[in-house]
Amino acid sequence: MSPGSRTPRPPLTLLLLVLTAVTGLTEAVSLLALGPVFTAMQTGNVLFLAFGVAHAGPVPALAPAVSLSAFALGAACGARLEAFVENRGRRWFVTGLSAEAVLVLTAAAAGWGLAPRFGAPGTRQLLVSAALSLAMGIRNVTSLRVNLAGVPTTLVTRSLTSFLGGSVLGQDRAFGYGTVAWVRRASSVGAMFAGGLAGALLVRTGWSVGWLLLPAAVLVLAVALAYLTQPLMHPGGEASV
Repeated sequence: MSPGSRTPRPPLTLLLLVLTAVTGLTEAVSLLALGPVFTAMQTGNVLFLAFGVAHAGPVPALAPAVSLSAFALGAACGARLEAFVENRGRRWFVTGLSAEAVLVLTAAAAGWGLAPRFGAPGTRQLLVSAALSLAMGIRNVTSLRVNLAGVPTTLVTRSLTSFLGGSVLGQDRAFGYGTVAWVRRASSVGAMFAGGLAGALLVRTGWSVGWLLLPAAVLVLAVALAYLTQPLMHPGGEASV
C-alpha cells in the first residue's frame, strides 16, 4: 500500500477526548450505581475515606479504601506493563488501553444482573468498583505517558483552571492567552460533562451495572483499534516513528 493511500490517522486529541468522556461515564456508574465511591478521581476517595474513618456522615470507609488500593495496584502494574512493552518497541498506548478495556469488561461481567444501588456497597459492588479502579489506575499511567497538555482524561480541574486563566477573563499568557489552547481545554471539560451526563442518563434507565459498563469498554477498545496504525509513542511526545 502506498503512503498516499493509507487511512487517515485520527487526531490524538480526539482519541483522548473520547477517553475523557469514558471517565465521566464510568464515574457516573460507580458513584450512582455502586457508591458512593470514585474509580478514577481518587481525590474524592481520599476524602470519602477520611469522612468514613471519622464516622462523619453516611459515607462508609470500606468502598473508598478498596478503590484506592485497587487504583494503586493498577497504576503500579500499568507503569511496569507499558515500560516493558515500550522497551520492546511495541505500542504501549494500545497495550495500556487494551488492558483497561479487559478490566472494564471484567467489571461488567462481575456486575451482570446487578441492579444499580446507591448506598453501602455489598460484595459484588466492591468487586466491580475494584476492577474499574484497576482499569483507571492503568489509564492514569497511559495519560501521563502521553502527556498531552489540557487533556489528562481522568480529571478536569487543571484543564478548567488553565482554560479560565488563558481566557479573556484571566488574560494570563502563562496559560496560553491569545492562542487556541483554550479549545483543547474547553473540549476536555465538555467531554467529561458529556460522559457524566450519558452515564447518569443510563443509570436512570434501570439497566443492570453490567449493561451500564459495556459502552465504556467498547469505546476504550475503539480508541485502541483506532491507534493501531499510529507510529510508536514515547513519553513526552505524541508519536515518533
